[in-house]
Amino acid sequence: MTIRSVGIIGAGFAGLSTAKVLRAFGFEVTVFEKEPDVGGVWAASRRYPGLTTQNPRTTYALSDFPMPASYPEWPSGQQVQAYLQSYAEHFGLVPYLRMSTTVESAVLDEEAGVWTVKARRAATGQGGALPAEVYRFDYLVVCNGIFSEPAVPQYPGADAFVAAGGRVCHTSQFNDANEARGKHVLVVGYGKSSCDVANAIAADSASTTVLARHLIWKIPKKFMNVLNFKFLLLTRMGEALFKYIEPKGFEKFLHGPGLPVRNSMLGSVESVVTRQLKLREIGLHPGTPLETIARSTVSLVTDGFYEKVAAGELGVRKGVSIQTLKPGQAVLSNGETVPADIVVCGTGWHQQVPFFDSSVLQRVTDARGNFRLYRSILPVAMPRLAFNGYNSSFFSQLNCEIGALWLANHLRGGLQLPRPDQMNAQIDRRLAWMEERTDGKHSKGTNIIPFSVHNIDELLQDMGLPLGVLTRFKQWLGPVDPSDYAVVTRQLLARHENATVAVAAPQATSGAAAS
Repeated sequence: MTIRSVGIIGAGFAGLSTAKVLRAFGFEVTVFEKEPDVGGVWAASRRYPGLTTQNPRTTYALSDFPMPASYPEWPSGQQVQAYLQSYAEHFGLVPYLRMSTTVESAVLDEEAGVWTVKARRAATGQGGALPAEVYRFDYLVVCNGIFSEPAVPQYPGADAFVAAGGRVCHTSQFNDANEARGKHVLVVGYGKSSCDVANAIAADSASTTVLARHLIWKIPKKFMNVLNFKFLLLTRMGEALFKYIEPKGFEKFLHGPGLPVRNSMLGSVESVVTRQLKLREIGLHPGTPLETIARSTVSLVTDGFYEKVAAGELGVRKGVSIQTLKPGQAVLSNGETVPADIVVCGTGWHQQVPFFDSSVLQRVTDARGNFRLYRSILPVAMPRLAFNGYNSSFFSQLNCEIGALWLANHLRGGLQLPRPDQMNAQIDRRLAWMEERTDGKHSKGTNIIPFSVHNIDELLQDMGLPLGVLTRFKQWLGPVDPSDYAVVTRQLLARHENATVAVAAPQATSGAAAS
């Protein structure tokens, strides 16, 4: 059955690049976004104080739309959101966006091959709830991201703490640094968002304390304050230092006969980071090898954070967590009681798809909630459905864009997929490898750090469009340049030369059903 109309849920990097690519290949698209502005995690309602990119500007862009040269090396969250808004405008996506609109349900009629999507736009002003709108699509792409629902612990005593004027929130819900002025703030977690928030409020709060249950390695933006980290880690060589599921070529050497060389390289970097950040002097050495950064996520150093710790301007409690909250206080797991007015939790996210019923979830996830997606995109057991952006990585924006091209090629009949049993076997192997490699910290099968380029290579190989030898060689020696991949869109469009740009989006009808 012909696929023409596609519903897309989410308007971050994944949703916008998917919409742009699919339109270029002749599909009608409608994009649903619950926030009033595009950007996903970069939207205004989710930006915490001090938010910047981890990637330098030149490596964190889509292939055919560079970030403005006026942006700093590490753009702010507001600048990334503005970039994505410009992307939507430049590629004519705005008419296809349904902003401030929450998808309440998505149901597939498999016999008819039609998705029925019920969505509701947020009311504005004093008006009551708006009626739901019902859309019908031939295909559905979920792009709501792996950071869809903040995970905030349920602390004993939280109700009394809040009733007395305290606040417990996620970092993504803490949007105004002024709220911390003169307050005692506990920041839970030691990832980038936690350290960014703590660093941003330390000067004006009465006290700021980071509760780090586990210390992790953090990477300086510039090694020895000179060499940008992108020249070491955002390259093919940087990825090759970590063992992939199927090492090939030079990687087989690095993790075989050349393992001493590889270990020496990582050891040198570990020594530089330890000395540069004075980790032993301030008591924040993780006590694990640097290669453990590949287990779940890589966290960049927040400018000024370690200096504030050394100066006593903010504190870090290691190996502790909140046991109980009381009005104006928190009792920690080590028995210590500390003043607390605000608790900001950088405690991760839940990957939620609340618009699917249990029957759909059972077909796209396993018993442990891991997403079973071939190439991190395609659920084997569910037709007319794909996910994009379920592949968090160093170059997540490129993984999204190349994933969208892979999907467009698939929908145009240009992919020769393995048999379902072969795809399932590959998914089984990948999940088992991720489980072992990350100690279970792989965001339900969606975190592919640090193997961004490996994922892209697999998608390009499937399409028969691998990068040229010279480009790949350049990426071994220097940072990956997103513009290296602009050729893929041109090549794929040339292959499907009959593709035309869609000119109309599906119309919705008000009420509980549409004819």
